[in-house]
Amino acid sequence: MLNQVHGPTELSREELLRYSRHLLIPEVGLEGQKNLKASSVLVIGAGGLGSPVAMYLAAAGVGRIGLIDYDVVDFSNLQRQIIHGTAQLNKLKVESARERLLDLNPSIQVDVYNEAFTSANALHIAEGYDLIIDGTDNFPTRYLVNDVCVKLGIPNVYGSIFRFDGQVSVFDAKQGPCYRCLFPEPPPPGLVPSCAEGGVLGVLPGIIGSLQASEGLKLLLLIGEPLRGKLLLFNALDMRFDFVKLRKNPECAVCSLSPEKIELIDYEAFCGVPAHDHDEANMDRRYEIEPKELSELLENGNKPRLIDVREPHELNISQIQGAQLIPLGQLAARLSELDTADELVVFCRTGGRSGRAVELMVAAGFRKVKNLKGGINAWAREVDLGLPVY
Repeated sequence: MLNQVHGPTELSREELLRYSRHLLIPEVGLEGQKNLKASSVLVIGAGGLGSPVAMYLAAAGVGRIGLIDYDVVDFSNLQRQIIHGTAQLNKLKVESARERLLDLNPSIQVDVYNEAFTSANALHIAEGYDLIIDGTDNFPTRYLVNDVCVKLGIPNVYGSIFRFDGQVSVFDAKQGPCYRCLFPEPPPPGLVPSCAEGGVLGVLPGIIGSLQASEGLKLLLLIGEPLRGKLLLFNALDMRFDFVKLRKNPECAVCSLSPEKIELIDYEAFCGVPAHDHDEANMDRRYEIEPKELSELLENGNKPRLIDVREPHELNISQIQGAQLIPLGQLAARLSELDTADELVVFCRTGGRSGRAVELMVAAGFRKVKNLKGGINAWAREVDLGLPVY
C-alpha cells in the first residue's frame, strides 16, 4: 500500500504531457503514473549513486523524494556526482540536489535531511516512505538501512560500486532475504577499501544508480520481476552482467525476528569503522603528526623514516622525497623490513589507509610511529605547494 503524498494525485494537463511517454506504456499508463505521484522514496546519500537515483525518480514523477546527506559539494565529487555542478561547490549536498530536482520537476515534493542517518533518527526519518534506496558506501549505514527496512516492512534497494564493479539487489524481508541474510557479519575493518581510497570509474555510479532507480520504480508500480533473492553483479571493463541467487536465512539475526524485537544497535561498533564516507582515520592523537610539524622535524635534521602505504601508480601523481613505498596490502608481510627503534611516519593520500597501517603497526609492537594527518594531500596544501592535490 502506497503512503499518500500530500496533495491531489490526479494529473494536471501539464503532467499528462510531461509523463506522456509513461502513459503510452500499458504496464504504467494513467493509473501507474498516479501511483508514482502518490508514492514516496527515501534516498540515502546525495553522491555518486544518489545522483542518478534521485534524478530519475524525480523525472519519473515520484511524488515525494527524501534526501539525506550531511556533506558539502567538493571539487572531487564532480567526476561522478552529476546532480551537482561547479556553481554548487561548498554548498550543502542536500540543498544542491534539491534545487536540481525541483528544476527537473517542479511538481514533486523534495524533503531534505542535512544530517547523518543514525540509529537515533533513522526510524523518525524513514517512517512514511514506501521504500529506501541506499546510495551509501559504508558498512555501518548499510546495516542500519537494512534493519530499519526490515523493522518498517519496506523494501531496501541496495547498490554498491568500486572501481569498475557494481552490485544491485532488492532486499525485501517480506518476500525474500535481507542484507544480513547475505552478509551476517561485516568484513574486518580495512579489508574492503572505499571509493575514496580505491577510486571509481565516473560512469559506474550512473549505471548502478540507474538500475537502482529502475528497481525502485518497478516496486512502486508493482510491475516486472524485481531483484528479490538475486544479486546483480556488473563489470564495466567486460560489460558483463552476472546474477547470484540469494536465499533467506531462517536464522537471520534480524529478519527472523518480529519487528518489535528488532533493535537498532551501535553500527559503528558492530562494523569497527566510522559511518561516513570520508577517508580520514579516527586516531589516537598520540599517533598523529601534523604536516608542518613533520616539516619542522625534517628541516631540523631529525629525520624520521617515511613510509608511503599508497599504491605504486599513485607515485606518478605525487611523492614525498625519500619515502619508502610499502602498499597497505603488503605491510603486514613486510613489517620485518622496519625497525621498532626507528621514528616512523606513515602516510597515504588523505590519512585513512595510513591510519589503519599505524593501528596494525602499534598492535605489532611499534611505538615510535605516527600517521601524517591528512596525508600527502595535506602536505601538498600546507608544506609543499608545488605538489598536486588529488
